[in-house]
Amino acid sequence: MSYIYLKKQPKKKKIINKKKNLAFLLAVCGLLFFSSAIFPIIKFQLGYALKFKQMINPLSSQSYRQNGNILGEMTTDYTQLSNWFESDSSSNKPVLFDGEHTTYTISIPKLKVKEAVVTIGSMDLEKSLIQYPQTALPGQLGNAVVFGHSVLPQFFNPKSYLTIFSTLYKLEEGDEIYVKYGSIEYKYVINKMFEVKPTDLSVLDQRFDQRSLTLITCSPPGTYLRRLVIQSVLVEN
Repeated sequence: MSYIYLKKQPKKKKIINKKKNLAFLLAVCGLLFFSSAIFPIIKFQLGYALKFKQMINPLSSQSYRQNGNILGEMTTDYTQLSNWFESDSSSNKPVLFDGEHTTYTISIPKLKVKEAVVTIGSMDLEKSLIQYPQTALPGQLGNAVVFGHSVLPQFFNPKSYLTIFSTLYKLEEGDEIYVKYGSIEYKYVINKMFEVKPTDLSVLDQRFDQRSLTLITCSPPGTYLRRLVIQSVLVEN
């Protein structure tokens, strides 16, 4: 009787295949993650840039040339309002002051934002919306300027101040904003929407021929390239 011995095949190929599959899976996950971040920005550029009368190529923008990053300067803490505007010289930087803080609320029915707290004079956008210092109070002649943080639209949460203005671009002229200051509720109607560069401080200007409210956030959502400006006027009851 004779016996035949067969040599057992090594398991190296299986190990190699497992490593290849894992690398492929990680590559797919990375691609999906990258797409989820970039696609909303591209969609915004194509779908909304014309709405704001401004089509800017992110790769040729001032922010990209300065920082080398289409998302803006990532080392800057944009939860602090004082970092939102750039200035070529200290002479034309807005004057900040730390006065007595008061609060009121803003509601935007279309975006399901209900009674979001606005703090006057604070600089921390993680804790509330911020009314810029030395701008008019709600209901007064002048321009009340309110800032809010934004991230990629898919992370929008109307109850989180880090994401609260992420879908601000979906508003349209004629949409309503309600402000409750003390015991008085004011109704504002949007009449203008546009974008400005971070160096443009004209949106903070005060005009005393009307009672207006301006909402400002970063644009496109999830980047720091430009500032989206939503202007509205008080509707008299």
